[in-house]
Amino acid sequence: MDETWLYHYEPETKQQSVEWWNSGSHSLQKFRVQKSAGKVIASIFWDQDGILLIYYLQKGQTINAEYYSSLLVQLKDILKEKRRGKVTKGVLFLHDNAPSHRALVIQKKLPYLGFQCLDHPPYSPDLAPFGLRSMKI
Repeated sequence: MDETWLYHYEPETKQQSVEWWNSGSHSLQKFRVQKSAGKVIASIFWDQDGILLIYYLQKGQTINAEYYSSLLVQLKDILKEKRRGKVTKGVLFLHDNAPSHRALVIQKKLPYLGFQCLDHPPYSPDLAPFGLRSMKI
């Protein structure tokens, strides 16, 4: 499970993107970046067989424990529908250490739904794998 920001853009009309140039000259490059028309956060759940659920946060709503708990219930229903038989074997669940994911309500909800939560390692540059750290001699 992960969340990501998705930006959307208003496409240029054909008239807006018209460029005049001679047959011997190179086409102009556009250096100006178009501002996005908006953005939305998407919560995406997947397994080894593909995407299970994509849920877009409504404008003005925040990701809190109550919202996340309702997503987990939806995920359980979708797992029963799309991955029959796999739910009875157990679900290993991995999400990051966001406050809404670490709330006590969620920690109680996961076993109730039959999900075994895998610990997500904390992010720290000091905990980088040995090969990625610089060695001091």
